[in-house]
Amino acid sequence: MNGNIPLQDIRSLNEEQLSEWVVALNEKKFRVKQIFEHLWKHNTASFDEMNNLPLSLRDALKKDFSFHKLSIIDKQTSKDGSLKYAFQLSDNQIIETVLIPSNRRSTVCVSSQVGCGLACQFCATAHLGYKRNLQAYEMFEQIFIANEESKLLFGYPITNIVWMGMGEPLLNYEHVVACIHYVSSPKGLGMSKSRITLSTSGITEGIRRLADDDIKIHLALSLHSAHNEQRSTLMPINKTKPLSEVANALMYYHQKTKLRISIEYLLLESVNDSLEHARMLARFCKQFPVKINLIEYNTHPYSNFKPSNTKQTIAFMDYLKSKNLIVTLRQSKGKDIAAACGQLANQTGMDSK
Repeated sequence: MNGNIPLQDIRSLNEEQLSEWVVALNEKKFRVKQIFEHLWKHNTASFDEMNNLPLSLRDALKKDFSFHKLSIIDKQTSKDGSLKYAFQLSDNQIIETVLIPSNRRSTVCVSSQVGCGLACQFCATAHLGYKRNLQAYEMFEQIFIANEESKLLFGYPITNIVWMGMGEPLLNYEHVVACIHYVSSPKGLGMSKSRITLSTSGITEGIRRLADDDIKIHLALSLHSAHNEQRSTLMPINKTKPLSEVANALMYYHQKTKLRISIEYLLLESVNDSLEHARMLARFCKQFPVKINLIEYNTHPYSNFKPSNTKQTIAFMDYLKSKNLIVTLRQSKGKDIAAACGQLANQTGMDSK
């Protein structure tokens, strides 16, 4: 260790790099698998806990590496049973993660960045701005902790993982994909990729790269308007990634993976909830197999939008169904603790400062 510079987190090494380090010590190759499973199956918190390793190897690990673990600094429980966790990172940044129970299912909503730089007008996370990308191990820990909490609180492990928390996952591609590998590996948590959904605002090169890399997870597009100019107003990313390019990338993803695309559509009163907007959405969704999730808007202090009223929501939904589209009205969970879609803004973290 040089001065006060912290040692590298052991989990920042991939399996090949870890293998090179072990081999350089003239250790047996099977030690790589043992260390890997400590990190990604058991989420071991210290080298002393790796008691199936010889003391000399544990000492070598301590000399070269460290653990930068997440700390739970706040935990809130919604009246609907959802939980929101505020995690402090090793550099004192704060992120939020949500655990959502529902009918013997348990979903963890994972953050991929500290804050977000995309400035979507309806999202509270945009208020924070972009701070940094999360490391693969920082996302993995959110999932591991949520899994342990789910078993403790509900009696069963998490069944689904959604990258729908703070940040744009495809702007942190390498670390998100690395985390997916650790979560789905038999040497890690062993979860099926069919249980994983990634939500994107439309990062076209990331969508194509996911397809080319054969990641084969479910993809959700955060759309919210099928009118190009209006979407650019609501979501500035659309100015550089317009709907025509996004549609082409989604068609490519479906052709490569054969997976149906999810379309996330937030209903905003007198903004994007008219029948004309429904017609535009139906036209957009006829380009590839989709299922549409209509989302009620969750108010927060950083925007003045209002949720669509019940009559307008039903009319919008009925029109889409009349066009033989699969449509679900998604019930938001955790609104009372600012844990629902678009509400994550580190309010607990900010309040504590």
